[in-house]
Amino acid sequence: MDKSKRPFIKSKRSVRRPLPPIQSGDRIDYRNISLISRFISQQGKILSRRMTRLTLKQQRLITIAIKQARILSLLPFINNDKKFERTKSTTRAAGLRTRSK
Repeated sequence: MDKSKRPFIKSKRSVRRPLPPIQSGDRIDYRNISLISRFISQQGKILSRRMTRLTLKQQRLITIAIKQARILSLLPFINNDKKFERTKSTTRAAGLRTRSK
């Protein structure tokens, strides 16, 4: 197949900007919530090494620290920001309630 006949494929680029790497003075510990929270997504998931650009050793330490902080209730396991509000009942349910015999 000629190069001219190949379909054009766009390269996949990350939209997310890279996080700053961990400084040498930063201690990876479960008590350092400000550092740990940078490596958690909005849903509460631990971000991958590709996104955080950490070394393997740093990623392992971050993962252990996050799990310890979750167990000690310093961080939530999941992050649900949805507010549970009572909505108006549907017409079907409202119609069933208003019937009188």
